[in-house]
Amino acid sequence: MNAVPHPTSAATSMATTSASLQGIGSHATYVFAVCRSDHPGAFSSADGHPGGGPLRLLAVGSLSAVVQDVPAAEFSETALRERLGDAAELERCARAHHGVVTAASADGPTVPMPLATLYLGDERVRAALGENRERFRLALDRIAGRAEWAVKVHLTRAGTTATSAAPGTREPADPGAGPEPRRVSGRDYLERLRGRRHLREQHRENALAAAEQVDVAVRKLAVGAVPRRPHGSEVTGKDRTQIMNTAYLIAEDRSGELTATIGRLRASPEFNGIEIDVSGPWAPYSFTDGGDLAGHP
Repeated sequence: MNAVPHPTSAATSMATTSASLQGIGSHATYVFAVCRSDHPGAFSSADGHPGGGPLRLLAVGSLSAVVQDVPAAEFSETALRERLGDAAELERCARAHHGVVTAASADGPTVPMPLATLYLGDERVRAALGENRERFRLALDRIAGRAEWAVKVHLTRAGTTATSAAPGTREPADPGAGPEPRRVSGRDYLERLRGRRHLREQHRENALAAAEQVDVAVRKLAVGAVPRRPHGSEVTGKDRTQIMNTAYLIAEDRSGELTATIGRLRASPEFNGIEIDVSGPWAPYSFTDGGDLAGHP
């Protein structure tokens, strides 16, 4: 249940903010996350962005920002637009960002900031956090001891079996098993198409009902839920249709209940041809509004 996320499913789904950094100095302050002042700040499993300084905690009263000094020229608005427009570079930046957020979250409640949240220096960071100190405190209280889980429900192609036959012919039987297929009337063919369409629609309705069952069951364990727009076939593949895509905030000590709940649903006959994907625990990107708290560069 603990798959590695695609970078665009977490960090890059947040809004990107950047100051115009040209000509203001050799370095800018990159902010990955915000945590409490008693955070241990052990980031041995993360390095941040290549070419930047060591990861550090910047104290702001009762809060601390997880920051890194980065080359201003490489993180200017123009440079970022070019870099993040390249798929490989976007993935590298997103993974670096997500790696730091994950490392910080492992040691205490952490509010992830949007990808490429940059300030002109430490004092600007302190000012932005200070303006929103109470909102950060409330967000940290809410996510303490909790983690984000992603639950997705898919209708599989196997669940909508319907093969098409050429007009005017019956679907062929096993090769060599009897005479040539007899011709059928256009009316029979249309009836067959309507029957297949009805089966597909019925299975989709069943899938929507199954997704509702999943949502109701998981919400009983969660303290918050954020529905997302289902992904298209370019993400899920042509053989699966995503019916539900929801993030849940769940207490860390209830992960076993989540596993048991999903297992029970998967084993239900009602879920034939329906798949449930679960991933987590993740840093609570969907429940902290870090983008709204970023302030001004």
